[in-house]
Amino acid sequence: MTDTSDELIKLTATEAVACLRSKKLSPLDLVEASIKRIETVDTEVNALPIHCFDQARDQAKSLNLDRHLSNPKSLCGLPIAVKDYNDLGGAVTTYGSPIFANNVAQTSDATVRKLESNGAIAVAKSNVPEWAGGHTFNTVNGLTRNPWDMRKSAGGSSGGSAAALASGLVWLATGNDLGGSLRTPAAFNGVVGLRPSPGRVPRGIRLPSMDTLWVEGPMARNVDDLALMLDAGLGHQIDDPLSFDHSGSSFVDILKGTNIPKRVAFSSDLSIVSMEKEIAEVCGGATTVFADIGAEVTDEIPDFTGVLEAFQTLRAVLFATMMEPILQQHRNKIAPEIIGNIERGLNIKPSQIFEAERIRIELFKKILVFFETHDFLICPAASIAPFPVDQRYVTEIDGKPCETYIDWFSITFALTMTACPTISVPCGFTSEGLPVGIQIMGKPRGEAALLLVAKQFEKAIGIAAQLPIAPRKGI
Repeated sequence: MTDTSDELIKLTATEAVACLRSKKLSPLDLVEASIKRIETVDTEVNALPIHCFDQARDQAKSLNLDRHLSNPKSLCGLPIAVKDYNDLGGAVTTYGSPIFANNVAQTSDATVRKLESNGAIAVAKSNVPEWAGGHTFNTVNGLTRNPWDMRKSAGGSSGGSAAALASGLVWLATGNDLGGSLRTPAAFNGVVGLRPSPGRVPRGIRLPSMDTLWVEGPMARNVDDLALMLDAGLGHQIDDPLSFDHSGSSFVDILKGTNIPKRVAFSSDLSIVSMEKEIAEVCGGATTVFADIGAEVTDEIPDFTGVLEAFQTLRAVLFATMMEPILQQHRNKIAPEIIGNIERGLNIKPSQIFEAERIRIELFKKILVFFETHDFLICPAASIAPFPVDQRYVTEIDGKPCETYIDWFSITFALTMTACPTISVPCGFTSEGLPVGIQIMGKPRGEAALLLVAKQFEKAIGIAAQLPIAPRKGI
């Protein structure tokens, strides 16, 4: 094949896999194209600081493509990025922490293992905040910049994955999402990210086995590619007791459907969060797409009262559960925000946990009632536009102070509490040319209908065709 590396990175993941299946391209062709793009572009963006180039080359050379051709879920040797919260066998895995700066994972976790079994080749690991957060920087691998304007944040915690996709370093990337860690960076970087239902994509044993707040999910440049990665990454793995096998049509095939929603609801703030005026206007304007395809748009949303406080409580308990032993041994090597998260969890009273769980239970009941009359709930994927990279976190929104360092993405963790699948899709740009995204939330385990409406919305908006971009220095 005579395509240059630049031409190859412009292929969608769907196109690239089709070329692999027809043997017009080899896995090594794409691995080398990805490596060249990383070496050329990522010196400034710093989306993929941990390289697995030799390992990826070896895997590409040894891949038995004929065996993968009989597997409709296989990515057939497509290079991907793996988020540095995921264990990748044989690769440095730091979790953004100096405590693990030299840690090499012995085996891949359940998320990565499933993708590898379906033909994915990890070419690099994507940068993350230290343990968690909405801005991707750490003392081990540095700061990730937003390729739309490198003076701005790429978001987090999947900021490295989102920036890598937008700048064409890879075709697909893993993400994970507790309170918005996949959806917010997708919005900031003009890409697509899916927070699936708990158990849809298997998780590694580093996470508490029965937790349903943290999920793994795919990230891509467009919805078709996202479905491709979801098909390759879903299914039961024995080390994740919540994971389950998918029955029915593949998500790639589902996107061939033509069903349209009858009724959707939109809110710019869910009546509980602060929101920048321009973000609200861009997202509100984009909802005309749903009316254009024949859906009624209402403002009849469920009542989210108390949900933010309940999430903060349950998140703190999760952090304390995961990280109390690490805090006891390595306090001086942990960022102050994370120490605060852990200590908040250690100081939570049982009555607070009971109340948080009651709120979550009641919210789910309200959601079920909502879906009796609506197909989807729509709202912004972030309350603000990408902020300056030298700002550690957001302190105020529209003149209103944030109480904690994660308040600025509370509009995403409100939807986390529903356990419903939610996708972040680009919907427009700010006056400064920065991407804006919306969240579309579907019914419980309703990924099929959700991806289909997301594709319809994406087609009408037309932003996906602009990717990948050359990183921009800003004005």
